[in-house]
Amino acid sequence: MSDAPLSPPRWRAWARRATTITLYASAWLLLLATLPALALAAAATDAWRGDRRWPTLRCLAFALLYLSCEVAGVAAAGVLWLATAGGRGRVSTPAARLSGLSDAYLRANFRLQCWWACRLFHGAERIFGLRTVVSGDAAVRSGPYLLFLRHASIGDTVLPAVHIGARHGIMLRYVMKRELLWDPCLDIVGNRLPNYFVQRGSGDSGREIAAVQRLIEQLGPNDGVLLYPEGTRFSPAKRERVVARLRGALPARLQARAERLRHTLPPRLGGALGLLEKNPGADVVFCAHTGFEGAASVRDLLAGALIGREVRVAFWRVPFASIPRDADGRAEWLYAHWQRIDDWVDAALAAAAAPPRPRALSA
Repeated sequence: MSDAPLSPPRWRAWARRATTITLYASAWLLLLATLPALALAAAATDAWRGDRRWPTLRCLAFALLYLSCEVAGVAAAGVLWLATAGGRGRVSTPAARLSGLSDAYLRANFRLQCWWACRLFHGAERIFGLRTVVSGDAAVRSGPYLLFLRHASIGDTVLPAVHIGARHGIMLRYVMKRELLWDPCLDIVGNRLPNYFVQRGSGDSGREIAAVQRLIEQLGPNDGVLLYPEGTRFSPAKRERVVARLRGALPARLQARAERLRHTLPPRLGGALGLLEKNPGADVVFCAHTGFEGAASVRDLLAGALIGREVRVAFWRVPFASIPRDADGRAEWLYAHWQRIDDWVDAALAAAAAPPRPRALSA
């Protein structure tokens, strides 16, 4: 196993951060300076549309929250770097050895990540009137484990940090797409923690899978690896394209399973099977959720798609001993659990759409 840290070239990162931090800070200052006028314009837009849920005004409030969290997060990251001389100090934990940074520095950045995610998620709950219900919490209390999560919206990207990282102290190692590096907090703190930003469409899937597999090295009892097996956010149109592309590329049984999925994309096998192949003994946790459907873009948020939703999250854990040892068996096993996620989502959506039962009359 390699002991080299998971770090990108420094010059490239600094050049990108000079651009993104300037843009985000400028947007935050401009928003603050024009907030009264923008708030009036947003309220007038909602009134003109006759939408008394005030979706435009709520989106403006969330934009202010998001940019404020970014500016505060970058400032805090800078203070941490100065206070520890760039992360120098004792290195003893598995995650610290993997990242090449000190235990204290890594832990401080993990707490900053949790703070950032909690401020955004709980702020969104208040702004959009969301209610969150979590079941299966016991499945994620102790590590190590691999976490395979359904991906339906930008909103589900902070669920693990809020309901696993902040609640149970499990430091998840994320597999994320490289485009997210244009978010300054994800770029700076995300690169200090042992995560990997996948370069989609690089033409070298072997290199990308090998980098993802490194995340499973040196997993401790407070660690986990998070992967979105679908590779991108679900939409019905994407589902149709992916299923069509897979025809003839998958064994018949997996193809039949892929075509039965209604609310999820067929899982991509490269990263998930790559992690399972190198798995030294960790359990696997699956996460299904609903509540973010139809709220995948800024346009959806402006249309009020998220207002008043109930977000339901479910975890279940599969012991390492129950995971098949051969590659074909693991692919079948992964698709079977993805079908379980799909069925869970279908049942949850049906329950949410059902009219409330009338209350029984008391005698």
